[in-house]
Amino acid sequence: MIKFQEGERPKREIQRLGGIRQDKESGRTMAIEERRAEESLKQRVYRTLRARVMSGAVAPGLPITINGVADDLGVSAMPVREALHRLVADGALEYLDNRRVRVPEMTLSKFEEIIAARTALETLAAIRALPHIDAKRLARLQAIDTEIDEAYAANDLLRSTELNFLFHRTLYEPGASGVLLDLMESVWLRLGPFMRLATAKLEDSYRIDRHAEAMEAIRNSDTAALARAIEADIQDGVGHLGRHFLREEASPPKRATT
Repeated sequence: MIKFQEGERPKREIQRLGGIRQDKESGRTMAIEERRAEESLKQRVYRTLRARVMSGAVAPGLPITINGVADDLGVSAMPVREALHRLVADGALEYLDNRRVRVPEMTLSKFEEIIAARTALETLAAIRALPHIDAKRLARLQAIDTEIDEAYAANDLLRSTELNFLFHRTLYEPGASGVLLDLMESVWLRLGPFMRLATAKLEDSYRIDRHAEAMEAIRNSDTAALARAIEADIQDGVGHLGRHFLREEASPPKRATT
């Protein structure tokens, strides 16, 4: 039998138990890091899909499968399933069955609600932002507007839709709380896919540059003019285009004349 000197065994026991504590702490740290990485992946997948829907990269009515998205993004099905579930909760998608979702079809009544919501939220956001927009942000707005013109000229509808939302977000950010931005982006999610579809099918798009009017109002610190420019951009631009498209779609096909 090995005999321990007095005080030696307790010391070794303490060292061994200390190692166990360190192992447990190490395991706990690894588990926390794994959970953080998993949550980060889920958030990245959600944000990627959210941006695609908002820009109109996903057409209304077409089925979206979990496996198809997972293969496209190079991830497993689980983060995709959770991201799609969140987008359904956001109102951007709807379920077809347990494996497929789609962007909902637009109706005229739904469209009118969306346009009314955009007008109310974004005129408020513009008014709140105006005192906080500096020369640097104004120059950024001008650069984005130039890129929008270039995208239209190249008939790049996906890019022009992305840039249009970027222009509005950049304008509103200085005065908008997280709540107001979240509300506006929730509306944009419902609108983006439809507007890209409508713009692609209608040759005569509304091209008056209300963004230029908005930037001129910012230069002049003219709150009323800025609100009018934003309202006109939504009502006369997006609103006019969407209503025209929906009425055209609802009209019976014209008979060919002989």
